[in-house]
Amino acid sequence: MTTTRTTRLRRPLLAGTTAVAAMAVTVGFMAATPEQAKAATGPRLSLIAATGSVTLTSWKEDPGVYLDLGTYLTAEGTPLELKVTRKSYKDPVTVTQTVFEGGKARAKTLPKGTVKDYSGLPGFAEITLTDRTGKVVVSRAENFCPNNASGRVRPDAPATSKYPESCPTNAFTLGSVWGVEKGWAANTYAGSYTQPVKLAAGTYTAKVRVAKKYRDLFGIADRPATVKVTVQERSWEEGATPARSAAAGEHAGHGAGHQAPAAHTGHGPGHAPTPAQAGAPETSGAGPSYNVGHGPLKAAPPALPWATKKQQAARADVRAGDTTGQTDGSRRAPALAPQAERPAGNPSVPNVPKPDLRSLPAYGITISDGGQDIPGKDYLAFSANVWNAGPAQLVVDGFRSPGKATMDAYQYFYDARGKQVGYTPTGTMEWDPRPGHVHWHFTDFASYRLLKADKKEAVRSGKEAFCLANTDAVDYTVKNANWHPYNTDLSTACGQENSISVREVLDVGSGDTYTQDLPGQSFDITDVPNGTYYIQVLANPAKRLKETSLDNNSALRKVVLGGTPGRRTVTVPAHDLVNAN
Repeated sequence: MTTTRTTRLRRPLLAGTTAVAAMAVTVGFMAATPEQAKAATGPRLSLIAATGSVTLTSWKEDPGVYLDLGTYLTAEGTPLELKVTRKSYKDPVTVTQTVFEGGKARAKTLPKGTVKDYSGLPGFAEITLTDRTGKVVVSRAENFCPNNASGRVRPDAPATSKYPESCPTNAFTLGSVWGVEKGWAANTYAGSYTQPVKLAAGTYTAKVRVAKKYRDLFGIADRPATVKVTVQERSWEEGATPARSAAAGEHAGHGAGHQAPAAHTGHGPGHAPTPAQAGAPETSGAGPSYNVGHGPLKAAPPALPWATKKQQAARADVRAGDTTGQTDGSRRAPALAPQAERPAGNPSVPNVPKPDLRSLPAYGITISDGGQDIPGKDYLAFSANVWNAGPAQLVVDGFRSPGKATMDAYQYFYDARGKQVGYTPTGTMEWDPRPGHVHWHFTDFASYRLLKADKKEAVRSGKEAFCLANTDAVDYTVKNANWHPYNTDLSTACGQENSISVREVLDVGSGDTYTQDLPGQSFDITDVPNGTYYIQVLANPAKRLKETSLDNNSALRKVVLGGTPGRRTVTVPAHDLVNAN
């Protein structure tokens, strides 16, 4: 059972990411003979250091050094591919490795307990730092996400990696895919999942090695990487961003984690990072995402460096849609633009694949004052996620009649080749001018209720309209899962006040987390008696959207309310094996 929560939530949770510049590494590999290639059952993995020395920053305002040492795991011969799943929340997380025999892929089950969750391989990288006298000042093990900040190690490697750009952190994730593409390298640094260490200014020697159980499991040679580390102390009051290459600041995706980011258009004020957040080292090719109400509780470090992202953008036209055999997540769908005008012809719901909306149990549950500091007023705040199990995208277009305050919404349907073959009216979209929103919401996407112990309604959240975004990778092992969804934050699909049309998409395998922490959205429990209740997350409550199934749209999370007015508490029992709030 999780601990009783009495924290007063005063601001929306922030979803932040940090950034890394593209790396250039030269490594020699011996080519395998045809006989060796045929007999190979897995990739040839190596630990390398991109540089022999790094300079790290310790901030005076919040002393601590993030150990981004520039060490990478490379894959040759075949990719390192791991599929991490669980049948239900009553079952433990298991992992299989995709290996190849005679050129054919098969799943190899790895030992029980290899993974504990979906954040990466636990205790993969063992790090030791010694000072000038040889004294050990740091000894720690860190998790490794194979999807972490990546880059190619040779020019003839695949131009892009087909694997996702992070490891999910949502406690209710059901399936994930991790991978290091052949000819690529993944940073062993744990990014936003790790904690800084306190180090005085000076020079150190870092030794990084792969833990023995992983060396044995994957056949990795015991060859530690050694890096000279220089720690410099800086002050945030100096007004300068941390030392880095000039080129890093030239791109929107680089260095953004070191600055107070501007707000995404139409999403209220941006949130300036604290000195500790701003001082975190760069680890990926994406800038920070600060979306009021939306997003995972903890940011995941995306994988692709800026140069690769530019290359992908230039080639987006050749990656549209699925083709035969591309149902393993290797497709990369470009952004979907709204239709120029309303659909013509008679509405129809053809017999083609449709989305399957499912709800996750509520999480991030706490007592809130609704951001208003009203004496004696208590709210139950929580995060909720509705995801799409596929096998088809949820595609909704809104069309505005001139002068109207709402848009008419339509759901679109596509055949196996991606050709539009039908549409049906599905409610409306409305403009939300409130701070923290300022975008178009699709109405009746989901609803939230606080149910009594007998499952009868006690309180209903007023939040039922949303702008859809693929904030969480819930299950990338389902058929047609898109490992690279386009609109992962709200800047891409929510429209402007003067928009004539918008398109909102929930991709296969992804879900949209929305934090219910504002009055009218969170549950007002001021007059609700203490006792046992259930938070219900209900997808497609009006059943206007056409789905594969309507039988899996509801999820319940048990909570126990206690305390006194103005000092209410909430205790959140474990949900089967998921003991996380």
